[in-house]
Amino acid sequence: MSNVSSLTTTRYELKQLFHLMIPILVTQFSQAGLGLIDTIMAGHLSPTDLAAIAVGVGLWIPVMLLFSGIMIATTPLVAEANGARTPEKIATIARQSLWVAFILGIIAALILQVMPFLLPVLGVPEALLPKASLFLHAIGLGMPAVTMYAALRGYSEALGYPRPVTAISLGALVALVPLNFIFMYGLGPIPELGSAGCGFATAILQWLMFITLAMYVFKGKAYRKTQVFAAWEKIDPYWVKRILQLGFPIGLAIFFEVSIFSTAAIVLSPLGETLVAAHQIAISVTSQLFMIPMSLAIALTIRIGTYYGEKNWLAMRKVQYLGLLTGTVLAVATMALIWFFRPEIVSIYTSDYEVAQVAMYLLLFAIAYQLMDAWQVSAAGCLRGMQDTKGPMWITMIAYWVIAFPVGVYLARFTEMKAAGVWVGLIVGLTVACVLLLTRLYRINHRLKTA
Repeated sequence: MSNVSSLTTTRYELKQLFHLMIPILVTQFSQAGLGLIDTIMAGHLSPTDLAAIAVGVGLWIPVMLLFSGIMIATTPLVAEANGARTPEKIATIARQSLWVAFILGIIAALILQVMPFLLPVLGVPEALLPKASLFLHAIGLGMPAVTMYAALRGYSEALGYPRPVTAISLGALVALVPLNFIFMYGLGPIPELGSAGCGFATAILQWLMFITLAMYVFKGKAYRKTQVFAAWEKIDPYWVKRILQLGFPIGLAIFFEVSIFSTAAIVLSPLGETLVAAHQIAISVTSQLFMIPMSLAIALTIRIGTYYGEKNWLAMRKVQYLGLLTGTVLAVATMALIWFFRPEIVSIYTSDYEVAQVAMYLLLFAIAYQLMDAWQVSAAGCLRGMQDTKGPMWITMIAYWVIAFPVGVYLARFTEMKAAGVWVGLIVGLTVACVLLLTRLYRINHRLKTA
């Protein structure tokens, strides 16, 4: 049992959680907003452009989140070093994370160059192939920037400085619109690329974001004690192993969850453009709203990671309880928002009556899983802070790919449910993940309590 005093109050912990969560939430909304802008701008070109983007994004997002998800390991490692009062370790962790991020970014970029060859195998209609392929080739060029930005972001947020990342993300949101216009409609020597132009615009933006954050960290007073760029370090096998051991299961867990949502567009693609477009709208809406519990989960990882470093188990359990309670309140608010404003939300994306009606119907399924989604992501955030990542990885793989995916494919392709079948599969998967993750969290807490 830890001899560290648990001097903390509900008010203090809620204040700390929201102090971290709100800027992270703005950051998450901004980053999700990049995909939202692409979807809206492509939707105003044609249903074919929207469907091509749906397929391209459906393959890019899982790859991007797998590799940037691995770099989330930086957050609990830095938070633990901060809680254990070992600041000298923090700069080393951040430098080694950047090495790992650079190598992973190159690998991810190569994967996305090869990905278009899989499109015909996945049964993507021929009309969508040229634009979806060019989108994947282009967006892959930004992958090293994506992973290195994720490493620096984890370092900054774990130290309790989420605001610089928020400011950069908001700036990126503003910059994407003119960049998209240039590549979608052409300007000077740049040809008109339609929806595929979004890939080039996003890749350029990712590099601008990474360079801006690196410069801020280099010059910022808050980072002087743990300055990443003050010295040059070779790759250290010990830290690379620790980052990958902790990060790889995180990346895979995120990949298993997000890819089940993203590949749904591919499962539905033979059922026609209207269904795919409606599904893409519903997924885009729920992706935006998922940023709320996701931001809470990141804040929980930081707070719990710090107490884990201090070995303050009482305070750690208090943060977990408050986190799950907060997640419940936010999920209920989200359900009410979708229920009352479905027509207004869908009208932002499309003016096509048929697409809008199907999208509004699919959003009813999104309401059904909000609580389960909030609980499972909060539990995963708590476990991450305690550096337990392998168990959640296996749980998410079983819940989404062994259970949800076969159920969704069967209901969509072999029953009259069509698109709704995929969503029923998602609800089943999220429920299984939620129950298993909460059970695991309870057991680990019990073990630490009696240790």
